[in-house]
Amino acid sequence: MAKYFITTPIYYVNARPHVGHMYTAVAADVMARHYRNQGSEVLLSTGVDENSQKNVEAAEKAGIPIQKYVDQMAQVWKESFDGIQITYDTFIRTTSKEHETAVHAMVDAMQARGDIYLGDYQGYYCVGCEEFIAEKDLSEGKCTIHKTEPKVIQEKNYFFKLTKYRDALLAWYKNSPDAVRPESARNKMLSYITDEMQDISISRQAGKWGIRFPQDDSHAVYVWFDALINYLTVTGYPSQGYEKMWPADLHLIGKDIIKFHCAIWPAMLMSAELPLPNTIFAHGFFTINGEKISKSLGDAIDPRDLLKDYPLDAIRYYLLREIPFGNDGDFSVVRLKERFNSELANGIGNLVSRTLTLVEKNCPNIAFVKGQSLDVSSHIEHLAFDKALTDIWHEIARLDGVIDEKKPWELAKAGKSDELETVLQSVLAGIANISHELEALLPETAESIQGLLSASPIKKPAEPLFARKD
Repeated sequence: MAKYFITTPIYYVNARPHVGHMYTAVAADVMARHYRNQGSEVLLSTGVDENSQKNVEAAEKAGIPIQKYVDQMAQVWKESFDGIQITYDTFIRTTSKEHETAVHAMVDAMQARGDIYLGDYQGYYCVGCEEFIAEKDLSEGKCTIHKTEPKVIQEKNYFFKLTKYRDALLAWYKNSPDAVRPESARNKMLSYITDEMQDISISRQAGKWGIRFPQDDSHAVYVWFDALINYLTVTGYPSQGYEKMWPADLHLIGKDIIKFHCAIWPAMLMSAELPLPNTIFAHGFFTINGEKISKSLGDAIDPRDLLKDYPLDAIRYYLLREIPFGNDGDFSVVRLKERFNSELANGIGNLVSRTLTLVEKNCPNIAFVKGQSLDVSSHIEHLAFDKALTDIWHEIARLDGVIDEKKPWELAKAGKSDELETVLQSVLAGIANISHELEALLPETAESIQGLLSASPIKKPAEPLFARKD
C-alpha cells in the first residue's frame, strides 16, 4: 500500500485558532481525504507548540501555572480542529514525553556528527517571532510583523553548524525542483542559503520552560529547533518502524516560516543522516485591510464566528477557491457571502434541487450510472484547489445548460417519457460524478448529494443544500 504523510505547522497556544490556521488545516485535510480515497495509508499530523516563551507570557497574564495553561489551550485547539472536521491522524503536543525523546535523539545524532558547539551569542530577539532578527530587517528599530522592539540578548548558547551544509542544501535545491514550492519561496531561500545563512543558536541559557538540552540542563532547547522535530516525533522516531511513514510527503507551512523549514530543517536532517521531505509548500497570507492576520494585533477572525452564519463547507469552499493556494489574498466576509449566494446556493444547490424536483415528479425510480467525464485529481495533487473547484463549477454550469436546453418539463408535458428519462439520467450521472469529485473538497456536501441520489424513490431535498442569504 502506498503511503502519504502530510503535516501542518504546529501552533503556539497563546490564543485561540483564527481563520489563517483553518486555511492551512483545511488544505491539509483535502490532501489527506484525497489520498485516503486513492487507497493510500495516510498520516495527517497537526498539533500545538507548547514550549514557546509566548505561551509563558500568556500564562503569566492569565495568572495560572504554565503547564495548566498549555493543557487547557491544547484542548481548545484540539476541539477547534475537531469542530471544523479536520481528519488528523495525530495531534502532537510538544510537552509530551515522546517528543522530548525524539528531540534528545536528534541532538545526539547531530552531536555525533560534530555539528553542535558551544559559543557566544549577542543580537536582537523578537519574542513574538521567537526568532533572532538582523538589524537590517528591523523597521524603525521594530519587528516588521509584531511592531515591537526586540530584546537585546547576550548569552552562551549551543550552536548548530548550519553553514557546513550550505553546498549540500544548494545541491538539494538543484536536484529536487519540487522540494520547495512555490517558485517565490524557492528563490527566496536560494538567496538566503547562498548569501545570508549563518550558524544558528539552538539553545537558550535563560530559558526555564521547555525541553532541557541533553547533557546540559542549564539550557533549554530553542523552541524552533524543538518544534521542527515534531514531524519526526509523530512517526515514532527514534523507535524502530518510524521509517514506514518518513520522510514526509508534504509539509504545509505559511510563508513567514520558510527559513526554518526550507533551510534549517533539511540541514538538521542531513546532519542526523535522515531522508529529506519530498515537498515543502509555503502558502500565502490572508490579510485584513492589507495587514497580515495576527493574534497579537487583535485582528484575527475566529472560525467559530463564521460557523454561526455559514455551513462548514461554505467556508471550505471560500478558503479553497477565493485565493490560488500559494498566493496572498484579502479575507472578506462580503466576498464569502457573494460566493455563497452565486456559486453555492444558485450554483450547485439550485442544480441539485431543480433536477431532483423534476425526477421526483416524473420518474422517481429512474436508474442511472455515474459518469466518468470529470477528474480533478491532478489539480488536487498539485495543490491547485481553486482550479479543481473551477472545473467542477464549469460542469455544474454545463449541466444547468443541458436542463435549460432540453427543457425536461416540456418533454414531460408532451409525453416524451423516453427522451425525458435520457436527459435526467445524463444530468443525474453528472451530479453523481460531481459529488465524487467533491468528497475531499466539500465532504459534507458530497455526502448529502450522494444520500439524495441513493434514495429510492428519489425525492427533492427537504431543504436546500445552501439556502440563499439576504
